Amino acid sequence: MPDLPSNAAYTKRFNAVLAYIDANLEGDLSVKTLSQVANFSAFHFHRQFTAFVGVPVSRYVQLMRLRRAAHCLSSLAEYSVLEAAFGAGFESPEAFSRAFRRAFGMTPSAFRKQPNWQVWGSVFTIPHFSRSIIMQVRIVEFHEVRVAALEHCGAPGLINESVRKFSEWRMQSGQSPVKSSRSFGIPFGNPDTTPPEAFRFAICGEIHEVVAANEFGVTERVIPGGRCVVVRHVGSTDHIGETIYPIYRDWLPTSGEELRDQPLFFDYLSVYPETPQDQWQTDIYVPLQ
Repeated sequence: MPDLPSNAAYTKRFNAVLAYIDANLEGDLSVKTLSQVANFSAFHFHRQFTAFVGVPVSRYVQLMRLRRAAHCLSSLAEYSVLEAAFGAGFESPEAFSRAFRRAFGMTPSAFRKQPNWQVWGSVFTIPHFSRSIIMQVRIVEFHEVRVAALEHCGAPGLINESVRKFSEWRMQSGQSPVKSSRSFGIPFGNPDTTPPEAFRFAICGEIHEVVAANEFGVTERVIPGGRCVVVRHVGSTDHIGETIYPIYRDWLPTSGEELRDQPLFFDYLSVYPETPQDQWQTDIYVPLQ
């Protein structure tokens, strides 16, 4: 396979292709169309894409469509297998189910009832993303932060309801303005392996004063300071696990570092809805000893 130039312009063109795919999963994602997005020759594009990303164009597109289908099936109760099939570009539910089963080892219906996120994570191990994540690792000294927090208890797919409740508190109280206060999230456990009824997640906003008594259930907590490894996730937080797993799988075993007995946490850098979803940026902090 030919060596590829690693200059920023080249990378930028391929990143534009990946963003285009993510934003147009129901559209025309042929080699011809994608080569035009990248401004590359269609004749060479397939090999260039495979060398850069690590998998062929058609395989990558199918994986991204299956990824969205898996998320929708597990989090949207009314989302049918038929909708998932057509949304993933398949001509029939039968063809979709066969591809889904080949990828995940279970049918779409079985996945909906009991998602196997560990298998799901291994399916989406794409060389390009593993390499780029390792390249972007930083170790920083995080300074303690006081936050107002609303703890979500229950299925991860229902977190958005708790986020809306916390946002309402922020607007009504004025204690943690979105525009001037950092926003954090703390998962207490792995949503891929924790039973839905046992999952907990703290939705947090930075504060500089005591949280006033309220009817929302918002309380005060502290995110401890200390050494952390930081990796930036770009895109929807629905897929943030794809950035988290390589930290533990690829970086940690060879880093010489040991983990602190504290949960990882997210620093949400983008303001919704002003920032398009494919451009969201989230820093993942994993505490180190």
